[in-house]
Amino acid sequence: MMPKAKISSLKALRLGAIFSLGAIVSACGTTKPLDTFNLSAPSAVSSATKRSNVQILVPTPTALKALDSENIVIAIGSGEISYLAGAQWGDRLTNIVQSKLVESFENSGAFGGVGRPGDGLAINYQILTELRAFSVNATTTPKMAHVEIAVRILNDKTGEVRATRVFQERAAVSGTGNPAYTKAMNAAFEKATSEIVKWTISVI
Repeated sequence: MMPKAKISSLKALRLGAIFSLGAIVSACGTTKPLDTFNLSAPSAVSSATKRSNVQILVPTPTALKALDSENIVIAIGSGEISYLAGAQWGDRLTNIVQSKLVESFENSGAFGGVGRPGDGLAINYQILTELRAFSVNATTTPKMAHVEIAVRILNDKTGEVRATRVFQERAAVSGTGNPAYTKAMNAAFEKATSEIVKWTISVI
């Protein structure tokens, strides 16, 4: 028979292990969820020019891996980036940009059809985009959001590039915290998107 002292020690060890496990489970259960953000399309871009017989396709933008994710990029030095702590985009950034570009072209009312690959449209032009910058520069005063999107308009019938242009916009961060950073990014994105839509209408 095991001495009573040893039995008591074993019980104490077991109880300690149970309490430790309970603390770990409790800590995991209280992890704070990430703040999740989206972008918005600019208000309708008015245009006297209508291309009701033209249908356009907006593929997903190409981008480097740092931008093709849910992470929100912060520039912290020359060629050095980090990610906004405790925050994320609601989807891959390239997917959100594609969705808002489609919405913006639709809001313009200038085209007979606007869609994504697989939508079954009789496409006249593809709007090919490359996301080159989408971040906040944390080294400036004030901190500045920077959005850069390169655009090519491709004739889907002939394969000829109709026109190319790079759009860059900036917006100052006003306030502190994750909402202030993403609000500035959204403002720069809205300005860039509005210019992209107006330029596309003028070129096609």
